[in-house]
Amino acid sequence: MLIAKAEKFVINLLNEKLTPEFTYHNIAHTQLVVNKAEKLAELAKLDDKQKELLLVAAWLHDTGYTENPKNHEDASVLIAEGFLKAEKCSAEDIATVSSMIMTTKMGVMPNTTLEKIIKDADCAHVGSKDYSDTSELLRKELELTSNRKLSESEWLEENIKFLTKKHRFFTAEAASNWEKRKGKNLANLLNRKKKLDLDKGKLTQKKAELQFKKEKIELPERGIETMFRVTLKNHITLSNIADTKANILLSVNAIIVSLVLSNLASKLDKPSNDYLIVPTIIFVLFTVASIILSIMATRPNVTRGKFTKEDVANKNVNLLFFGNFHKMSLNDFEWAMGEMMQDRDYLYSSMKKDLYFLGLVLDKKYKILRLTYGVFMTGIIVSVIAFIISFFYAGIIF
Repeated sequence: MLIAKAEKFVINLLNEKLTPEFTYHNIAHTQLVVNKAEKLAELAKLDDKQKELLLVAAWLHDTGYTENPKNHEDASVLIAEGFLKAEKCSAEDIATVSSMIMTTKMGVMPNTTLEKIIKDADCAHVGSKDYSDTSELLRKELELTSNRKLSESEWLEENIKFLTKKHRFFTAEAASNWEKRKGKNLANLLNRKKKLDLDKGKLTQKKAELQFKKEKIELPERGIETMFRVTLKNHITLSNIADTKANILLSVNAIIVSLVLSNLASKLDKPSNDYLIVPTIIFVLFTVASIILSIMATRPNVTRGKFTKEDVANKNVNLLFFGNFHKMSLNDFEWAMGEMMQDRDYLYSSMKKDLYFLGLVLDKKYKILRLTYGVFMTGIIVSVIAFIISFFYAGIIF
């Protein structure tokens, strides 16, 4: 009951008073600490009273960020005392919860089992697979609250220093569950730091200036790459859908024609079946028209497949479409691709042209496909009506 009240109190408090710059010390972090504390409590086989006090302290331990971020542990204790007194808790329980909250302060050594558990739960992220993402949230929070920019190198050094010198697990339960993953996270940090230092050593300012003077192509931003990749994928998917629909119509109409020829054509040579001639012709004509349109929707266009050096120099050829180079030699194609890759504007222009002409092809396909469906639907309706009229005049139906 007390845990549920603490949860409701903390969530309401953080939602109302915690400012957005706290990207790490927020409700999500508090909930994580509570979950980890509960897991450690189960492993340590705490009794119900101990577990209740532990989880209440876990809920309240970061509430001080709403009042005094620099001394948030002291502020959290004051908020916790006010809440627990309102809930008529004993002085002993209030002191236990306050002591646990103060233990979460950096550099404070825990003494009791409860203090050790909440200390480990508060730093459980160091033994998590999500450590890198969580660390970035903390980095962002520090930058926003301290109004300073932390370089990647500085932040890696801070993390390595924390994991190697400032942090350790105090309970056997936490060590057995999270120490191995903590070691992997530390190894990842060391590898990233080593790679960063190596890259800095290789890429000097002089080399960067030379690269700029040579006007080598710049790597496109990730957002631009994603935009082109997703759009091209969508275009190709839509093209496949159009081809599939056209093939379905082609197959259906081919089956219909074969059925008409095998069943109706043999009956038309009898004078008594003359009433079937007109509706059959109408039916076949619409079916053949649907077949022709389906073929037109999927028929590929033939291109000349060649380009000249002048075309490349004037940026008049799109080398990303096979139809523009399939008749060229490998050497000419490699030369042209090399020219394009050294010219950022030409590269982006080719990608934009590729998207544009794919769009034109899709527009043509879907227009023909829409017409095909219209012809097919109209043919079915007109043919059925024609057969009904023919049967009526022949006296078969009344």
